[in-house]
Amino acid sequence: MTQASPNASFAGYHKDLAKPEAAELTHVRKGTPGGEYLRRFWHPIALTTQVTALPKRLRILGEDLVLFRTLGGTLGLLHLHCSHRGSSLEFGLPTESGISCCYHGWHYAPDGTILDTPGEPADSPIRHRISHGAYPLREHGGLIFGYFGPPEAMPPFFLTDAASVPGNHFHPYLLTFDCNWLQVHENSMDPLHSVFLHTRMSGVQFSEAFGALPVVQYRRTPLGVTSTAVRRIGDMVWARVNDELTPNIAQFGPPWEDGQTPKLFVPPAITRWIVPYDDTSCMTIGWRHANDQVDPDGRTKMEEIGLESVDFFGQTPNRDYADRQREPGDWDAQVSQRPIALHALENLGRTDTGIGMLRQNLRHGITALARGTAPPPPPPPTHDGVLTTFAHDTVLHLPARGNDDEAFLHQVCDIVTEITLGTAGLPHTTRRAECISRLKAAGLC
Repeated sequence: MTQASPNASFAGYHKDLAKPEAAELTHVRKGTPGGEYLRRFWHPIALTTQVTALPKRLRILGEDLVLFRTLGGTLGLLHLHCSHRGSSLEFGLPTESGISCCYHGWHYAPDGTILDTPGEPADSPIRHRISHGAYPLREHGGLIFGYFGPPEAMPPFFLTDAASVPGNHFHPYLLTFDCNWLQVHENSMDPLHSVFLHTRMSGVQFSEAFGALPVVQYRRTPLGVTSTAVRRIGDMVWARVNDELTPNIAQFGPPWEDGQTPKLFVPPAITRWIVPYDDTSCMTIGWRHANDQVDPDGRTKMEEIGLESVDFFGQTPNRDYADRQREPGDWDAQVSQRPIALHALENLGRTDTGIGMLRQNLRHGITALARGTAPPPPPPPTHDGVLTTFAHDTVLHLPARGNDDEAFLHQVCDIVTEITLGTAGLPHTTRRAECISRLKAAGLC
């Protein structure tokens, strides 16, 4: 029998779909290469509003845990099952200084110290011999962050410049995605999907400006990868810079941007993390920022931002299935790649350059850790105590240059990218002014 070419029509039978996962990137449990790497960073794990008078059971990086607040106000994150007989601490009782198991009253402090074993003799040494699994926490802006790696390797906790804009209001949100974390995170370095998924294929979901095919440049940074997407919108040129902060942070401008109004280096409206629950489910968790630079017109819909809800289209499955088929959003496109996307079945093109760079950065960090080299901490914050990042929106009045307009857009893309990266060492409070000054010196505004 003659075997058909795999590129022939009706070649389904000859396609080999039994390909392995890129498990070193996608698997997150303790002891896996990717899981150990992710454990070297701080991650948000819940909204502050989710911690009530009752303990909250949750799963992070494949571990079953209980999150609670003591009656004295201290947060705790412990292994779910009691060290005595394994009862779940989701049924434990918060106390002034910790949490007590419902079964026999074993009493745990937020750091895992066993404070009391009331059924044991008073002189029992058992509580001094063992401790319970626990992880350190931080709380900021309505989010609770945890660190899951070796205590001796714990990195500094930091906030980005986007979180430090004067007058900024944090609007925390959390969305569940029923798939592997990486295929959700990769969206940060795919500015071309906005042209098609959000505009051309099934209608305008954000603004018509996203439908203009941009000139795109990707660059590695000390923190990860940036994409600069430059679009012609009538007499205006809109430059949007997204940044990916390895391993799982990304920042974006507001979804309502239409490229019609001049603006210069407006900070991102969104800072978000993709945090794995396990290998096949994850959460998008982060902040919608609202301040006079990002949202001078008050477009942020605060009432729509929170648990399983955010104020822009397509981030949840909470629509009729037929409507999602007619007008799919990010949730549908990302989750439908399979529970774990199979990289070996992809056919990447030039538009996927940023995704390739993101994966390479992850592989480099994972491989280095496996060889004994811990991930480097982020560059130290500038002297104003804020970590400098790169995302922004800039809209310039620059009429079209006739037949040379595409070359001109490439030039604008280069200049904006160089200014964005070249000012990273400046104090947060003066950096924007310097960016604008350099833009004027380049003759673009």
